[in-house]
This record gives sequence, C-alpha cells and structure tokens, in this order.
Amino acid sequence: MANYLVIVESPAKVKTIKKFLGANYEVDASGGHVRDLPKSQLGFDAEHDYEPKYITIRGKGDVLAKLRKEVKKADKIYLATDPDREGEAISWHLMKALKLDELKSKDVYRISFNEITKNAVKASFKTPRELDMNLVNAQQTRRMLDRMVGYRISPLLWAKVKRGLSAGRVQSVALRMICDREDEINAFIPEEYWNLEADLLLKGNKKPLVAKYYGNRDSKGGKAVIRNKEELDQILSQLEGCKYEVEEVKRGERVKKAPIPFTTSTLQQEASKVLNFSTQKTMRLAQQLYEGVEVKGKGTLGLITYLRTDSTRIADEADTAARSFVKEHYGEKYVAQGSQVKKEGVKIQDAHEAIRPTDITLTPTIVKESLQRDLFRLYQLIWKRFTASRMAPAVYETTSVKIGAGSHLFTTSASKLDFEGFMSVYVEADDEEEKNQVLGNLEKGTVLKLEQLDPSQHFTQPPAHYTEASLVKALEEQGIGRPSTYAPTITTIIARRYVVKESKNLYVTELGDVVNRIMKNSFPSIVDPNFTANMESLLDKVADGTVAWKTVVSNFYPDLDEAVKTAEKELESVKIADEVSDVV
Repeated sequence: MANYLVIVESPAKVKTIKKFLGANYEVDASGGHVRDLPKSQLGFDAEHDYEPKYITIRGKGDVLAKLRKEVKKADKIYLATDPDREGEAISWHLMKALKLDELKSKDVYRISFNEITKNAVKASFKTPRELDMNLVNAQQTRRMLDRMVGYRISPLLWAKVKRGLSAGRVQSVALRMICDREDEINAFIPEEYWNLEADLLLKGNKKPLVAKYYGNRDSKGGKAVIRNKEELDQILSQLEGCKYEVEEVKRGERVKKAPIPFTTSTLQQEASKVLNFSTQKTMRLAQQLYEGVEVKGKGTLGLITYLRTDSTRIADEADTAARSFVKEHYGEKYVAQGSQVKKEGVKIQDAHEAIRPTDITLTPTIVKESLQRDLFRLYQLIWKRFTASRMAPAVYETTSVKIGAGSHLFTTSASKLDFEGFMSVYVEADDEEEKNQVLGNLEKGTVLKLEQLDPSQHFTQPPAHYTEASLVKALEEQGIGRPSTYAPTITTIIARRYVVKESKNLYVTELGDVVNRIMKNSFPSIVDPNFTANMESLLDKVADGTVAWKTVVSNFYPDLDEAVKTAEKELESVKIADEVSDVV
C-alpha cells in the first residue's frame, strides 16, 4: 500500500486535515518557516549577486529530523502550506531543507486549498502542481528588502538614539503617517460656524418637526454657512414675523446596497469598530477559525476560508449555496439579483476568495456553544457579512421638504424603511441611524406654526487621530503593505513605544517623533508612502514573473547603503536620554 506524506504549516491543521484523508496518509506540520536569513548578519552577499544565505531556524532541527524520517517512508510527498506567497516560500524552504528536489525515486507536489473542508482538501489532490517560483521570489524579495532596512538602519538608531529601537520598511511609513496626522491636528485652526434649526408644528400634531436653515433663497451654490454671530443675528431679524410655508415636497425611494464580503483589511476594520478587537487579536482568532475548531456533533471543522486576502471574489459553489440559504430562510425577494464587486484600486492577489464561512448552513446559532465568546463573535460577524452580501438591497421611502420663510429657506427630510433586505441580517458599524421623523401629510402650501428658532454655535474639528481601523484603511488605500502585514506593522510600532493606544486612538510618543524625524531627514524614500507603494507593486510584478527579483534588490540596496553611511556621519550629534526628552 502506497504511503503519502502531507506537510502543512500549523499543527492545529493536522487534526482537521487528517480526518479527511485515508489511513495511508500521514499529515505533519512544519510549524511555519524552517529556514531564514541568519540573525547575526545581513544574510546576503551584495558583492555576489545578492545571493541570500539561509540557515535552519533554531529549534527546527527536531522538526526537520522527524520530517526526514517520514519522507523516507513516503512514496509521494505533498507540500500543503498556506495558499499565498509566504506559504509558497515555506514549501520551497521545506523542499530545500529536506532535499526533496534531489529525490529521484519519489514524487513531490505542491497542493493548496483556500478552506480546510473535506471537498476543498480532496480536490487539491486532484490538481497537484509544481512550486510557483515567481511567488517564492516575491516573498524572498520582501524578506530581503525588510532585512536591508531593519539591519542597516536599526543599529544606527541604537547608536544615535537609544538601544532597542528599530526601523522597518512598512512600519516606518505607518509611523510617518501617524506623525503627519498629529502635525495636521496640531496645526489646525478651528473656525466658527452656527447652525439654525426651526421647530415647526403642523396643525393637529403635538410633536414639532425640526427643519434646518438652508440659506437665502436668492443665493446659489448649495447650503449656506452661517459664519458668526453677526450673520446669525441678521438672519434672525429677517425671520421675525415670517410665515413658514411648505414650498416643495419630493417623495422617492433610496436603495442601500448590500455590503461586499470581507477582505483582511475590512474584517480588521469592522472587528475593531464593532467588537473593539485589535488587528492582532482579529488575525489570531481568524487563524483559529480557519485552521479548525471542535464543533459539537461534527468534529473538528475549518469554519472560514483563508484569512489573508485582498480579493472580494466568491467561488461559484459558495455563491449558489448562499443564495439557496437566503431563499429558504428569508424568501425569494431577499435574494440578491446580481453580485457586489469591489472597484479595485491597487493590484489584488486574487489567488483566493474573500473571507467567508466554509459552510453557510453552520449558522452562528449552531456553533455558539462550541466556540469561546470572542471566537463566536468574530465568526458571527463574518457569517452575517457574507450572508448579507448575497441578499437584496434595503429600500427606503424618502421625503424631502423645502419650507419658505420670507427670503429664507429651511429643509427637512425623513426616510422610512420600506424593505429591509440584507439589513435583516447585517448592519455596518458606520451606518447612521435613519431619521424616523414623521412628516405626516405635508403638501405644497401647508402653513406651519413656528414654535421656536434654535441657534447653536459650533467650531470646525481637526482631523481625527488614527485608530487601528482607520490606519489599516489608509495603508490599504495608499497601497502600502499587504493583508499579511497590517497587523504586525501596528503591533510593532506600539511594542516599540513609538505610538501609544488610548481609547482606540493612536498617539505618537516623543520617542516616535524623534525616530520619525531621523527617518524623514536621513531616509526620505524609506518613509515616502509613494515609494513604498511602488515597491509593493514591484513585488507584485515579481510574483507575476514580469520583473526579476534580483533586479529589485540590486536597485534598492546601493542607495540605502549610501544613505546609511551619510547618516552615520551626520547623525553623530543626535542623542536622547533613556527618559525620552527633546533632541539636543
């Protein structure tokens, strides 16, 4: 009987996958990467074509020894690491560390699956392939670029500022974005403005309707801004004794589209807003849901698809199943007619789908007692979002009214939910509560009685501090980092005490400000968002096979090397005390 060896990354997956395969399959885990660049040195030779030097990671000797024994017993070996660049690279490192590429008598295949379900795992064995060296090289390039920045600039910060500091290719840009926002907030000068509301009573009603001041009927260009008390007083004097009469009533409907399924970025943002999870916590819990959890009566199941993705695509099979589920549980009119597709800005790694439940019939109610509280809350969020994405839009009846008072206009509006559609399952965190003001039977010519005018003074607000959610959104919008990098980037800048988190907001520390200024002055390209976004697109081209990876590395390193040497001379006078103080 033939023996097959399947090597996955995480020990947590072994149990889940093992039960899908027969007794002649051995499933074992590498525990992530088995080889890396050495910690004690840069790890590549700039004089000899930037060839990286990989060594076995400390502690992985026993893992490799066990895998070698299993390789000897196996007739076929399947490398089943994660379905992304990192997973491809881990498979390649396993190939090298176990010398699988030197085996003449055994077949070695790469397989991947986007979800750990029986169908997906079994299907992957029907379509084995060779390693995709373009993906491997894209990962190698990212690793080497990150190593270059980290190992060349961090010692400089240690020597010139304080031990224990670090610079990073993506973390330094994220720090700069937070510092730039802080500068905007500090430089902000508030401007005064006034709102004016009229409480108006319709005959026979006890509760007044509230109308907002719109402007002088002769003025053009939209809603007027009342800039100061003088302008307000002038308007109030002109309104004295005026009759308030409805001049226009518009009735219509507004369609609110269903949301698109989660990507890594949108899941992190929504989990932060709704569940108050850090990006790191969201990824840790999502990893558990993907790898497999024990569900009562069903054994160990992978509950969601792969968690690192920037695609909103959904497999046809999952789409059909979701629409059938909606039709059965909510009714035909609740099923979406088309499908929501995200307008793509930056290049999308579309090797796998959006994040969705692996089986839509495993509703939150069914799995609730099997999951810890936070795991359940995250699963419920993913399940609801995906289910809603396959549902019909919500429809509101809308009414907007213009009310004349002398030479001035006021407006009021209301909307009533006519068909809840997807909102019967899911409402996004940012959705404002709809106005439930009742406008009754207002018609053109209806005269309203003024109860009171209610002016209120306001001042324009500075930009908001970044939160983890809004920083992830900004990084994604600017094409900085990828799904796998958002959480570790934020975790690192907080761990280094460059940034502190208070009530969800991220604030730059004095230390963070010092490091950012050094980086901006000495390494402007490293902290330039456009430069970093361009580097991401180059990595995508390496993954496509359109750019050679050593070209990217060899173009980047000499400029960095020169900048470091210059900074070593020019930064000699910069010192900072252990208790962080101003630069002297």
